[in-house]
Amino acid sequence: MFKGSMPALVTPFRNGALDLETLKKLVEWHIGEGTNGFVPVGTTGESPTLTHEEHETVIDTVVRAAAGRVPVIAGAGSNNTVEAIRFVQFAEKVGAAAALVVTPYYNKPTQRGLIAHFTALHDCADIPIVIYNIPGRSVVDMTPTTMAELAKLPRIVGVKDATGDLARVCETRMACGPDFVQLSGEDATAHGFNAQGGVGCISVTANVAPKLLAQMQAACLAGDYATALEIQDKVMPLHKAIFTEPGLVGAKYAMSQLGLCSDEVRLPLTGLADETKALINAGLTHAGLM
Repeated sequence: MFKGSMPALVTPFRNGALDLETLKKLVEWHIGEGTNGFVPVGTTGESPTLTHEEHETVIDTVVRAAAGRVPVIAGAGSNNTVEAIRFVQFAEKVGAAAALVVTPYYNKPTQRGLIAHFTALHDCADIPIVIYNIPGRSVVDMTPTTMAELAKLPRIVGVKDATGDLARVCETRMACGPDFVQLSGEDATAHGFNAQGGVGCISVTANVAPKLLAQMQAACLAGDYATALEIQDKVMPLHKAIFTEPGLVGAKYAMSQLGLCSDEVRLPLTGLADETKALINAGLTHAGLM
């Protein structure tokens, strides 16, 4: 259903406002580079600092620009179930292929609460839902047992796993079955994630190096892990550099160096330190992008 390299798209800004023309150009560029799908308005898309109206505008713009050529998995998460319902229903209305829904952050629900939250979102629309499990940000970890319970629902189709635990891929496959879509949410371990049974990555670095990461994912899906490892070695310094500070800030800076978009971010995030910029420039050079 969903596989390969899917950038967690940045949201371009210009003078504090959405830069929709640049966003459309990025969609075209990515498709030309071999990107397999888009995930707008996740954390990398600066969802915490977008208004509801901006959130929906970005989703609609990306869906229209992609025009069915590749799937769009719309960011639709919130720690408020009513708010998440709004975003899931909007994603369905504008024609997104699926909704990405993060485990509720800050209010720390129980596993029982997670089941109730995701069941409500499943029942509010007819669009597939991909669970986003990222304990480092949400401070709650959806267990494989809980995920297996949710996987019984027909439109809970997969997970973006950002636990960093490669054993979790096997545990989830055993609990949820081989058809449950497992996508990595961590660039540095995406190669190993696929070897354990994953089928792709929702990637921050793919904002910067979409062709290389699409090639790596294609090699993994073909079972050619030697070729995939060669590519991983090329992009590993870039992965590390981009995540020296918050990943979206690093990605936007790298993109600005390639002339793709501004490096502008919204507070409380700030521009990069000079030392981090040097690391990213070195990573771009190592990957053959500069």
